[in-house]
Amino acid sequence: MIGQTVININAGGRGRLSGVMMSLTLLVFLLFTDQYIEQVPIAALVGVMFMMVIETFAWSSFRILGKIPKSDALVLIIVSVVTVIFDLAIAVFVGVIISALVFAWESAKRIRARKSIKKDGTKVYEIWGGPLFFGSVTDFNMKFDPKNDPDRIEIDFIEARVQDHSGIEALRGIANKYLDLGKEIKLTHLSPECKELLIRNNPEFDTIIESSIEDPRYHIATDLLDAEV
Repeated sequence: MIGQTVININAGGRGRLSGVMMSLTLLVFLLFTDQYIEQVPIAALVGVMFMMVIETFAWSSFRILGKIPKSDALVLIIVSVVTVIFDLAIAVFVGVIISALVFAWESAKRIRARKSIKKDGTKVYEIWGGPLFFGSVTDFNMKFDPKNDPDRIEIDFIEARVQDHSGIEALRGIANKYLDLGKEIKLTHLSPECKELLIRNNPEFDTIIESSIEDPRYHIATDLLDAEV
């Protein structure tokens, strides 16, 4: 059907009538001229299919490979290869799955922080937008400015969660930066397991972690260090 559509468009068919005529012509061929179609040599049909491939493929894609995101370029290449090896239907299916996985990964990496100032001068970072895991620690670290922040800081995880050991280490590193500068920091709405892992190597964190009945309960994956490598 894609091949027929390309032929139709290249022949100048743009309106609805062209699509109707193409369908009727195909119907006539199938119902009344099948014995004649069978006489067409396979070699001739192969040549026609080669021309259809040449006309269907968007050769301009090669020019934009270096200008589009790497994930999009990867999907484009994989779909093209799968189309050649299998068929277009499977290629579309594979392309949709890969695009969905890439979108999920990129969305998970976009961790965000709302910044506000309390009446007592405490600067609050409300973490949201995605989990804190090995894929988002870089963005997480960029949200903070220990040197220029006020003397009292609060990091609130009410709308986020620490997902793995890398997230724990990133949070520990940020907290230590503020403590080394002599600033007061509080960590709120962390899960019990997260608190335990933070305090295990830094007992002094027991004084900066606040507990409440609103604290979430979830487990942290501590065996993903191999995945980071």
